[in-house]
Amino acid sequence: MTQDPNAKPAGFDAALDLLMTQGWCVIPNALPRETIDALDADLAPIYEATPFCEGDFYGGRTKRFGSLLKRSPHAAALAMDALILAVSEAVLSPWCDTLQLNLMQAIALHPGAPAQFPHRDQDMWQGVKGEVEYLVNVMWPLTRFTVENGGTIIYPGSHGSQALNEATPERSIVAEFGPGDAFLFLGSTLHGAGANRSGEVRKAVVVSYCLGWLKPYENQWLAYPPAIARGFSPELAALVGYRQHRPNLGNYEGVCPSLLLTGNLPDHIGAVDALRPDQAEAVAAHRMGQEEAA
Repeated sequence: MTQDPNAKPAGFDAALDLLMTQGWCVIPNALPRETIDALDADLAPIYEATPFCEGDFYGGRTKRFGSLLKRSPHAAALAMDALILAVSEAVLSPWCDTLQLNLMQAIALHPGAPAQFPHRDQDMWQGVKGEVEYLVNVMWPLTRFTVENGGTIIYPGSHGSQALNEATPERSIVAEFGPGDAFLFLGSTLHGAGANRSGEVRKAVVVSYCLGWLKPYENQWLAYPPAIARGFSPELAALVGYRQHRPNLGNYEGVCPSLLLTGNLPDHIGAVDALRPDQAEAVAAHRMGQEEAA
């Protein structure tokens, strides 16, 4: 039987509907617990060595570090999850040609950490709000999230046009979920880490995807220079920036930057158009019109 290339993964419709109507959703058992445990084991010594953050937003009882795709071979499974990529593309595709990885960050919330300032991640960018969705966040817990250990506080319905309302909504919830589950929320959804009143460290990995033409939170080409990205699958390399966003954005010498990963880089490169179909058609019509008039 031939598989429909346009078919969506199981659970796509339900996850997308909840994400767009509530501003968040949980996909239970998105990845095997063994994958998450293996990633946790790889990151454990890095958590230990990483200093606490500085500043009231990041939190002085919190540890954060990025560049996860080069720290553990298991990180790619989170970034490339088919269902989450399909949902993220459905949310973001009205405003971009391709999406990109905005960040992969490991977070450890230690006992005594206060509640984080409620915020919307879309406010990193000074674009129009209330109409455009700029990113989709995915929280992958490495330990269970609870009310006591600082599970993420989410404000349902605070997304989209409601993001223009400066007042903090009265209703909030803490979504409780565990390793293997995926917690998705929009960049326009108000949220923040809760206070860790437990005696345990609450750990998670955040993966987020944003519009392909934005400057991402994490500088992907510094995190994954060509020497590193050559070890990625073509799809993962594209996600971290080794592809153009039509028309012609993010090019290297006028061509797709994936050329840097081939090991066959010419001394001199001729630029090649990378246009959307409508743009290519308009440009071709313009050229033909000039030829006919000549």
